[in-house]
Amino acid sequence: MITPPPGDTLPNLRADLLSAPDLTRLEPATRVSHPPRILLLYGSLRARSFSRLLTEEADRLLRAMGAETVIFDPRDLPMAHSVPDDHPKVQELRRLSLWSEGQVWCSPEVHGAITGVFKNQIDWLPLQTGSLRPTQGRTLAVMEVSGGSQSFNAVNTLRLLGRWMRMVTIPNQSSVPRAYEQFDEAGRMLPSSTYDRVVDVMEELLRFTWLLRDRADYLVERYSERKASFELPEAL
Repeated sequence: MITPPPGDTLPNLRADLLSAPDLTRLEPATRVSHPPRILLLYGSLRARSFSRLLTEEADRLLRAMGAETVIFDPRDLPMAHSVPDDHPKVQELRRLSLWSEGQVWCSPEVHGAITGVFKNQIDWLPLQTGSLRPTQGRTLAVMEVSGGSQSFNAVNTLRLLGRWMRMVTIPNQSSVPRAYEQFDEAGRMLPSSTYDRVVDVMEELLRFTWLLRDRADYLVERYSERKASFELPEAL
């Protein structure tokens, strides 16, 4: 508990619920040993989707580095709020988000923004379902593909979404320009400095995930939520 200095008053603050940084909690009592669990989302339904191809390349890299991965297929996911939450694809997406300890988001840039296909997936992930938060405290890596010169509009939007979803977005990112030149006929990404950047991003994601997954609850714990849990419901 924090005690205000003498003479200072904080009448609107529940001082008994305010905690100073506790460095002893930075080292978890136990550390999980399973491979990092990474969920990958992409944002196009085209038969030859470059965001899907880039996501699949990231998936191969993550598995080679020792992660357990799942790529969510956005086909057959209804428009947000057009069906009840118990729809099978909605439940699959939410279950995978809760399962994950880190995520990779990859969207094409269309009209200077992310696609509706990608945003629809995020719109199905509420900030809170009961006491469970499908994304809070998870690590996040963002990537984009574009048909023209290199741009960062999509990754910037993805970063905004990640912050809103209370995720820890890593500093590095991947933006793949002229994506149609970056993959061979089999859908494999060609060697290049752009490919090397994707490797960098996946390495960094795994490092952040290893560091944070046992500490996520401590890092995202909030005074406002502790206060809310102590407040009595209003009288009817």
